[in-house]
Amino acid sequence: MRNRLFWAVAALLLCRLASAQETVKAYPSNWWVGMKHSSLQIMLHGAGIGEDAKVSVSYPGVQLVEFHRVSNPNYLFIRLQLTPNVRPGRVPIRINNARGAAVRLDYPLLTRRSGKGTSYAQGVTSADFIYFLMPDRFSNGEPGNDRIPGMRDQSLNRDSMYFRHGGDMQGILHHLDYLQGLGVTALWMTPVLENDMPDRTEHGYAFTDHYTIDPRLGGADAYLHLADALHQRGMKLIQDAVYNHVGLYHFLVQDLPERSWLHQWPQYTQTNYRDQPLLDPHASAIDKKLSSDGWFTPQMPDLNQGNPDVAEFLIQHALWCVETFAVDGWRIDTYIYNDLAFMNRCNKALLDEYPRLSLFGEAWVHGTANQAYFARNHLDLPYKSNLPGVVDFQCLFNGILPAVKDTSGAGVNDLYGTLSNDFLYEDPARNVVFLDNHDMSRFFSEAGEDWSALRIGLSWLLTSRGIPQLYYGTEIAMKGFSNPDGLVRMDFPGGWPGDRKNAFSREGLSADERSIQELVRKLGLFRRGSSALKTGKLMQYTPVGGSYVYFRYDEKQTILCAMNTGNKPVRLDFSRYAERTAGFRKGVDVLTGASYSLEQPAELPGRTMWVLELQ
Repeated sequence: MRNRLFWAVAALLLCRLASAQETVKAYPSNWWVGMKHSSLQIMLHGAGIGEDAKVSVSYPGVQLVEFHRVSNPNYLFIRLQLTPNVRPGRVPIRINNARGAAVRLDYPLLTRRSGKGTSYAQGVTSADFIYFLMPDRFSNGEPGNDRIPGMRDQSLNRDSMYFRHGGDMQGILHHLDYLQGLGVTALWMTPVLENDMPDRTEHGYAFTDHYTIDPRLGGADAYLHLADALHQRGMKLIQDAVYNHVGLYHFLVQDLPERSWLHQWPQYTQTNYRDQPLLDPHASAIDKKLSSDGWFTPQMPDLNQGNPDVAEFLIQHALWCVETFAVDGWRIDTYIYNDLAFMNRCNKALLDEYPRLSLFGEAWVHGTANQAYFARNHLDLPYKSNLPGVVDFQCLFNGILPAVKDTSGAGVNDLYGTLSNDFLYEDPARNVVFLDNHDMSRFFSEAGEDWSALRIGLSWLLTSRGIPQLYYGTEIAMKGFSNPDGLVRMDFPGGWPGDRKNAFSREGLSADERSIQELVRKLGLFRRGSSALKTGKLMQYTPVGGSYVYFRYDEKQTILCAMNTGNKPVRLDFSRYAERTAGFRKGVDVLTGASYSLEQPAELPGRTMWVLELQ
């Protein structure tokens, strides 16, 4: 344990110039021997470090390839080539600058995690069940870090949706038993990097230092502890990555290396939030530029990934995070607004280094073909994405949501039709399916607070193809509309001392809330042991009379899923599904234990979904 702690601290050291008055920080703060990414660019940041600087390196197995300055003298970029025989240690880098001082930077080269037998970068697949939460809103495990002296945002008020509430990674650690009890196998959190902004820091998407874990969440030690605890339980860690933008108070914006690090406009120009210009063969150049180069918000400057120094900074940071914190999956924020050529390059670097690592991108777009454009697909197009999977907005907006909202039963045709377009993807099982998230209205509210709709939605989520993702609180029917977004980011009940309702212990939950939580628990745990639901094939039948039936199956197991979103009962004639039911005599409801003979028709009640294991 002591060696482990020493390694973790060493991995996060900020290098210092030995004889300089001021501190110079290095990015990345360390690297490793044995990495495929062996051409390493170190960015130094410190007062005047680049002024007429000259660099020399003397260390076996390390070659100085080049160094270059930029318009801001506070930066210096050094390119090193690490040869296959290089050994761990501290690489002495000598810098002579315009001030006449010869200074030495001792740069750490470490042994990789793989040398210690640590399991990481495992990938998150359809065999997993993701729980997605906002650390600030889930549970406060360490009140001592609620406010950090010197940080710009000193707010702490649970009565305000826009202030910090104090949740942290220690709070998550306290409740890993709860997550496992739901059948969860992977944890995805909104970003944990430092967001030293004046306000609205609860969401985490405005980075101010890529190499610092936000101390209000517990810092790097807590993140390492959480990663270890998850892996010890056989669970996985997903990191939320943001390449498109940073926070306005990021040191790279406040002390800009050069103008080309950001997309600059004569006046503030916001993205058009449109995906169509990026794939439209008839699109205008200005519309494409607005899509990719417009700023996300005035508080989030847009990075220019066409600048090679920016691209290298982002790629190396991604690799550094996976290696340092034992990340298994990589969720990419605002995927479509990034430079797509850069994204292919970055994805390749990650997958070359970590072949099992899962990558999925947020592609909030309009239509299945549009969504498939940003993932590995079967389309013959000039641009070919190498992104393995996407967050599947189409299965939500054009699938399960209209299905449950249309009480005539006709809405299931939208769900059927959306899934019929899976031929567009190279592997639709890599897509992440979900009911809601931190940016949109809660599913329960969208469905008119209809308990039957929520039960159907959750049953579909845990039996459909793809990787299921549950947003925190959906398992107890938390509600709220997304305008403003703070209403869908409320505290998880029981995460703070004195909460009158406690979803962890079930104290104070209503009968309906308990029923929903039990549905998730039963189906989540069943899924964990179900080969058909985890990795089996999907076969769906055209909806008839308001009923929609699909099967998940493999050589070991067959699951029949029957959905009736209409108000009236429908008659299921199992003989219609003989292709999949042949050889079976009955279906046993996974949730209730009820048994149904397959040799005669059955009546499926209105607003009901069956999940039947065939026997």
